[in-house]
Amino acid sequence: MNETALTVHQTARPQGFPTAEHFAFVESTVPDPAAGSALVENLYWSVDPYHREMMDDIPGGFALGEPLEGRTIGRVIASRTPQLAEGEIVFHRQGWRTHAVVTPEEIRKLPHFDGVPLTAFLSTLGGTGLTAYVGLTRIARLQEGEDLFVSAAAGGVGTATARFARLLGAGRLVGSAGSAAKAAHLTREVGYDAAFDYHDGPAADLLGKAAPDGIDVFVDNVGGEQLAAAVGALRDFGRIVRVGTISQYNNPDAPSPRFDYSDIVGKSIRMEGFLVRNYRDLQDELYEFAVPHLQSGRLARDETVVDGFEGIVDAFVGMLRGENTGKIIVRDRTQAGPGSPDQR
Repeated sequence: MNETALTVHQTARPQGFPTAEHFAFVESTVPDPAAGSALVENLYWSVDPYHREMMDDIPGGFALGEPLEGRTIGRVIASRTPQLAEGEIVFHRQGWRTHAVVTPEEIRKLPHFDGVPLTAFLSTLGGTGLTAYVGLTRIARLQEGEDLFVSAAAGGVGTATARFARLLGAGRLVGSAGSAAKAAHLTREVGYDAAFDYHDGPAADLLGKAAPDGIDVFVDNVGGEQLAAAVGALRDFGRIVRVGTISQYNNPDAPSPRFDYSDIVGKSIRMEGFLVRNYRDLQDELYEFAVPHLQSGRLARDETVVDGFEGIVDAFVGMLRGENTGKIIVRDRTQAGPGSPDQR
């Protein structure tokens, strides 16, 4: 076992986009588990857009000089509790570190599904997939044949939303992305009927061309101008699912979107935001829905995998700048080859 542990600490509050200078890798000896706990060697790490919000000085945000939290999968390598056996693969939230001491209450034991790799539990079957599933089934209450518009459609939630919507019988799918290449990827690989690069002009014009007959549901990861455009494009009884506001994470002074508020009343539009942590009781339902499709090949995983824990900060910053498609996951180098748990 490696005798040195690494953790990532935030060292300063960013103004605008964070950089590598806002973080520090801190070495320490590998901790010993206390009675009732176990030591986990982490294998896969998730970096997510919400981490950017946590970097600001907000209630519940990251504390400076402390290890950062995040969704993580690891292997128990030493245990002082009968509830966690050595060798077990577990999910926990003490991410951004190579080793973590956890209690049985802080972990979730991951089920084994034939043909489903561990990375799926951070993407399609993880918080990313659960966000898409909750947004479609509980917030939008998607009906067969309804048309969707999804912002940040090439990201983890955006790709999962499209693939789940197809399985749920959605009609026309329209997505926005940050480049022409990503827009092309959405229609060629992910299953969107139309997609546009939001840099190419006013969002209302671009959406109007992509969805000339309007939309029923808008899954919003961005906010700003695209939210305003969606309000104008929504049909009567349309729904807006608010997942995130990426457009403001690195620009908190950005103006709020301007739209005709009378549309909300006149078209009976419903807008609702949610936190996926309030829907963790749907985890098994997500497995029941998605796993058979993963096993049959009907549901593809959209992942960008970065090898090496030392790349976690660069992966996070790159994700904020849109350098990934699908869910971005950092993988320990030992898991890249045949015979790793990812290949089970």
